[in-house]
Amino acid sequence: MRLILLGPPGAGKGTQAQRLVERHGIPQLSTGDMLRAAVAAGTEVGLRAKAIMEAGELVSDDIVNAIVSDRIDEPDCADGFILDGYPRTLAQADAVEAMMEAKGMALDAVIELTVDDKALVGRIVKRAEEAAAAGQPVRKDDNPEVFDERLREYYKKTAPLLGYYYAKGKLRPVDGMDSIEGVTEQIAKVLDSL
Repeated sequence: MRLILLGPPGAGKGTQAQRLVERHGIPQLSTGDMLRAAVAAGTEVGLRAKAIMEAGELVSDDIVNAIVSDRIDEPDCADGFILDGYPRTLAQADAVEAMMEAKGMALDAVIELTVDDKALVGRIVKRAEEAAAAGQPVRKDDNPEVFDERLREYYKKTAPLLGYYYAKGKLRPVDGMDSIEGVTEQIAKVLDSL
């Protein structure tokens, strides 16, 4: 099973990805984690990425695509994987499509966690308040202003992927405002119908 989880920041993608990992035994592939692993392993692509990151620049799509391509060739991805935080742009989506086609693979579904933006901001504020009350560190991206900027960035760059995958018949929206358990059940129904 090869999946992409889409939705704005704070929609619950990470939580649901972990539940899918547990239920289906397929890895969650986070581009951030993959970049750090490639740098730590000293792979050719990792060394290129390290030089760019040390210069304070963003890693190019070519490097990220190469890291993802290498990662999905690993044995633990043979039965599938969940892409988390990638693709973020239409150019990356085209690259994923070409990469998977070259490997004889296809995406099974793109699960969109649909959410209400105002409720989402409320959710983030509540998460920050609960962390502070429990004496835990508050995530820097749980600041409403930072979150608002991340939301704008999502709608500008990543939201166009919804139309892209809808046109390919891969988009499966689920109500991300449901309870965590409810969202998990909705995703299970989507996957059962594939």
